Amino acid sequence: MKSILLLLSTTMLLYTTNSCAQESEYKNDNFKINKVSVTHKPDLGVTIWEITVAGTAGKTTPTKVGQLDGAPVLAYVFPTNLKPTDVGFNQTDGIVALALTSHPDFDDTPLWDENSDQIFDNDGIIWHPHWVILHEDKRIDGGLSVKQFKKADETVVLPPTNPGMPMYMDSPGYPVLTKSNKIKVVVPIYRMNNRTDFNYDGVTAFMKVNTSNENLPMLGVYEVFSVASGDLSLPYKVKN
Repeated sequence: MKSILLLLSTTMLLYTTNSCAQESEYKNDNFKINKVSVTHKPDLGVTIWEITVAGTAGKTTPTKVGQLDGAPVLAYVFPTNLKPTDVGFNQTDGIVALALTSHPDFDDTPLWDENSDQIFDNDGIIWHPHWVILHEDKRIDGGLSVKQFKKADETVVLPPTNPGMPMYMDSPGYPVLTKSNKIKVVVPIYRMNNRTDFNYDGVTAFMKVNTSNENLPMLGVYEVFSVASGDLSLPYKVKN
């Protein structure tokens, strides 16, 4: 836990340093966090994860660039202190986060048809969830990337709903809803080892895909727009 907090503190320093110099086209009130919460509903066996923003949640989506390399990704993210094994990965260093993302250039939820048109590979722009393992990455401004692995690494375990990329990423298919200033996702507790005692935070960020430069991550955080706690200290606890 101490190593995770150190990583988060380092990332927060990078965020503070770079946010003054970098203002992206996507930074607006739709990503300015006012409140974050995770609520356990014991009678339903689910948790409801919610981010409240100053503007309209989910209204801003990325501008399509027409290819996977360089594709923009926008995200509402819940960093947690859950263990990787709680959500179906093998034990590995890093931060378990639930990310709600939108990206019009590709679809990484092959099992799910989010826009209900009976085509399963055309709805990446629809806000959808991913479990990811984040780790420190000083090569990019945001200071974090989704943890990668070599395809031949037999120690890696991914949930069966993963999208088939060589990263610690899952596409669990939980329902995501946006209404007014709130974006929320419903997660059954059995899908996270029945854990309801974890800490979390809230972050909004701009990410980008890379498939051409081996010196950059495949999916990195390039700009952090807002942090619920202000210091990424994971101060919030699940409520009943």
